[in-house]
Amino acid sequence: HIDAEILTLHPALRTHPHTRCASCVLRLQVHLLNDDRGPVIEALVARTLRLVESSQSMIRIVGLSATLPNYLDVALFLRVNPQSGLFHFSSAYRPVPLTQTFVGVTTQNVQERNDKMLEIAYDKALAALRNGKQVMVFVHARNDTVKTARALLERAKKHGEAGEWLPQSDHPRLGIVQKEVQKSRSAEVKELFAGGLGIHHAGMLRADRTLSEGCIGES
Repeated sequence: HIDAEILTLHPALRTHPHTRCASCVLRLQVHLLNDDRGPVIEALVARTLRLVESSQSMIRIVGLSATLPNYLDVALFLRVNPQSGLFHFSSAYRPVPLTQTFVGVTTQNVQERNDKMLEIAYDKALAALRNGKQVMVFVHARNDTVKTARALLERAKKHGEAGEWLPQSDHPRLGIVQKEVQKSRSAEVKELFAGGLGIHHAGMLRADRTLSEGCIGES
C-alpha cells in the first residue's frame, strides 16, 4: 500500500521507485468530491493524470462509492470510458430487496428541521420495533451519533414508550451481552445500551464497535 497523495505531491518523489511501480490508485468514498475533502481528491486525480502524461506510464484510477447518484459525471471526471470502465450496481444486485422512501422536510429553520427529522426517525423506528424488527439510524457526523441516540431515548421517555426500545428480557444471550457491555470503557455505550440503543462510528474503540456489531447480530 502506497499513499498516492504523498507520492504525487512532491516532485522529487514522482521518479521514486515506489511511484514507478504503482500501477493503480484506489480512491474510496469518491462521493466526498462534494465535501470538504473534495479539493484534495481533485488535486490527487489531477496530479496522477499529470504523472501519467509526464512519465508515459499507465496508472489506473479506481473510484468506489456506495452512495453516488451521479456516477456518470464522476466517471467522466476520472476519464473513465463509460462503456468499458464504469460499473454501476443497482438494487437488482442485492440479495435482499431494499425499499427506499424519501420524506421531505421543507422548513428553513435549522432547529425546526432537526426536530422534525428526529420526529420522523423516531416514528419510523418505533413502528419497526413494534413489528419485531431491528432499526439502524444513520447520521451525518460522528458527534451526531450519541446526540441522536440520546434524543431518541428522551423522546421515548417523554411519550412513555421507553420500554418498547428495550431488548427482550427473555433473550437467551441478554445476560452475556450485558456483561460484555459493562466491560466497555465507554460511558456512552453503557448508558445507551441500558435504554436499548447501541452506537457505532469510526471514532470508537475497535472493541466497542465490535460489541455494537455483535449486539445487532444477536437479535
